[in-house]
Amino acid sequence: MRKVIKIAALSLFGLALPVANADEAAIRQAMAKSMPSVKIDSVKPSEVKGLYETVVGANIFYVSEDGKYLLQGRLVDVAARKDLTEEKLSGIRKQAIEKVGKENMIIFKPKIAKYTVTVFTDIDCGYCRKLHSEIDQYLAEGITVQYLFFPRAGKDSDSYKKAVSVWCAEDRNAALTAAKKDQKVPSKTCDNPVDEHMQLGEDFDVKGTPMIVTEKGNIYPGYLPAKQLLEALENETASK
Repeated sequence: MRKVIKIAALSLFGLALPVANADEAAIRQAMAKSMPSVKIDSVKPSEVKGLYETVVGANIFYVSEDGKYLLQGRLVDVAARKDLTEEKLSGIRKQAIEKVGKENMIIFKPKIAKYTVTVFTDIDCGYCRKLHSEIDQYLAEGITVQYLFFPRAGKDSDSYKKAVSVWCAEDRNAALTAAKKDQKVPSKTCDNPVDEHMQLGEDFDVKGTPMIVTEKGNIYPGYLPAKQLLEALENETASK
């Protein structure tokens, strides 16, 4: 999988542009030369004069207009007390999850749906199991839970193989519940989206599981009880 770019790596690069005043084409050309494996999704002027906002996957970087420097960090409007970078990242995350498609997720739906969250999960993660053991509580609060797999041990690990077997089961929801209870799920292989899920987790810079992503694209790292998650979702809706 393509690794998420870290600031330590970025600081090693000096990007030389063919022209003094960088535009989108020039920045793309410079980055392609210095970092050929990086796929740029968009380049546009940021709120700060002289810095260009560059979107790579689910990440945002800032490139100086002369193309010599690339920054990774948060752009904050001090007066408005707004994290401008996070606002944009949330939109990018939302679009990335929509692109995966519900047909490529394991979804637990309530009778009356009020909110939807997407959860990166590891079958063998303790807090992931705790969250799923309380799935009926989330459903009772009207929260739809969309699962994406993120086996922390990596590709071809036992957790990865369990994820594939769950996906390939006749009843994926039942198989996931069984696996979360440490029950044996028949080993199977088939076409599956597990690698895609893991790549998206890498793009989102998942540090641990579970990681909850809201409909707005905001992140809540770690386990949240149903009541606490509901309160967070209500506050998120009220603040928009």
